[in-house]
Amino acid sequence: MSATPQPAASSGISARGAALLTLGSIVSVQGGAALATTLFEEVGSSGAVLLRAFFGAAVLLALTRGAPLRTREWPHRDVVLLGLAVTIVNLLFYAALTRLPLGIAVTLEFVGPLGVAVYGSRRPRDVVWVVLAAAGIVLLSDGTGGEGIDPLGVVLALAAGLFWAAYIVQSARVGRLGPGAGGATMAAVISTVLVAPLGIAQGGGELLDPAILAVGAAVGILSTAIPYVAEMEALRRLPQAVFGVMMSLEPAVAAAVGFLALSQGLAPVEVVAIGLVVVASAGALRTAATAPKDA
Repeated sequence: MSATPQPAASSGISARGAALLTLGSIVSVQGGAALATTLFEEVGSSGAVLLRAFFGAAVLLALTRGAPLRTREWPHRDVVLLGLAVTIVNLLFYAALTRLPLGIAVTLEFVGPLGVAVYGSRRPRDVVWVVLAAAGIVLLSDGTGGEGIDPLGVVLALAAGLFWAAYIVQSARVGRLGPGAGGATMAAVISTVLVAPLGIAQGGGELLDPAILAVGAAVGILSTAIPYVAEMEALRRLPQAVFGVMMSLEPAVAAAVGFLALSQGLAPVEVVAIGLVVVASAGALRTAATAPKDA
């Protein structure tokens, strides 16, 4: 079975364009994650996930004019599984963020995309990028200042990584069901419904505070609406292995966002780690741009 999603007939996005979409998605997600941490004290991690899911779904429904709700195509098993994967990975990751710095949490979570890249690799050059990315992750993990890492936070982040891998696989499958953001929209709706009980229980009345809602809306747009659309389009043109390798940029962007937005400093060894993952991502960009097109 080919790991390369078939491009939609209406899409004119090249492999290089798809790679750039993936990079934009990464920046958007990490910016949203940093913003979400400001909600934890008021509504908890589950409340933040609910706000992210609700506003992300609302934006996607607006973009698609609610069409996915009126079709029989999207209650597909793969769409339901994608919604479930999104729900679990977000709950686990946000819970990890309450115990770990952003850069460390994303580094540990990256075990999922890295696993997808290794499993789906078909060419030696892909393995090179994976090795470089893995070396960067190891350095980033060891360069945390020696203050110790919360054990439960580590478990939560690693578990989130496993479901992130499931998200990548399911995104590719849903992307093949049809063009546009219909599948992503329905997955976001499903995720909102699934996380609502936990989010309401933890967030309570604070979820209705106008200031909280405004931040939640920004998180939903940055972390859900933009990435869903960008990644769904990218996965129609990129092999899953290449997509997984490109996600190696996540720890670097997370560390940079943590430094700029959350005042989480960077040690010299972390700068080296960032350099390694940037090189890995650049290699993946080149691989994506030169990948043979399917007939």
